[in-house]
Amino acid sequence: MRTEGTKIAIVTGAGSGIGRAVALELLGAGWSVALAGRREEKLVETAGGAREALCVPTDVSRPEEVAALHSAVRERFGRLDLLFNNAGTFGPGGVPVEELDYAAWRHVVDTNLNGAFLCAQAAYRQMKEQDPQGGRIINNGSISAHTPRPHSVAYTATKHALTGLTKSLSLDGRPYGIAVGQIDIGNAATDMTERMSRGVVQANGQLMAEPVMDVADVARTVRHMAELPLEANVQFATVMATTMPYVGRG
Repeated sequence: MRTEGTKIAIVTGAGSGIGRAVALELLGAGWSVALAGRREEKLVETAGGAREALCVPTDVSRPEEVAALHSAVRERFGRLDLLFNNAGTFGPGGVPVEELDYAAWRHVVDTNLNGAFLCAQAAYRQMKEQDPQGGRIINNGSISAHTPRPHSVAYTATKHALTGLTKSLSLDGRPYGIAVGQIDIGNAATDMTERMSRGVVQANGQLMAEPVMDVADVARTVRHMAELPLEANVQFATVMATTMPYVGRG
């Protein structure tokens, strides 16, 4: 069980990248954190033996695994204060829309959108029923929730849809003290963005290396959002490498 006063979080996609950075930031700030992701060994690496960490292998696209995740959190900690809805996939990058395989499209939608919905729905139920009532959900959007990269139709469509999910959850959560916000991240230095330094295709077809920022800066922003009182909410935050081609992209 949790120590009295300790905040409880679930971080999905916690085995690497942004999820790992956020999980470590929260653990370092005294939170108890359930680490969710498909690869158990990566979750164990993130946990680093911390007693406040709970590793729960989870495929967020599978309703039964999401339900098992939340059951494990209730059993271990008794409540939930934060869901960082982070798990996602870019899918097959660089594939023109007319050549995109439907199975690839479905995989991105199932992970980025359906997975986010399933995790948020389960968190919403728990936050509504627990005493004291309420909690916070932070969805990981993307710069692609605002504007696309070339040949990224599945990823961009799901990230635009995530903005609608955030707004609807935020509205519906008001009576129950459930605050919902979204962080849109651009070019944080992770394995997923390693290719940025080698060059990525721009809207004009040119290949250009792009600047990145320290992923720890993203993690600190998420913690700031998470630690606000429930009477306050960062509805949308954009955190990006200062000189990345976003404002004016295309």
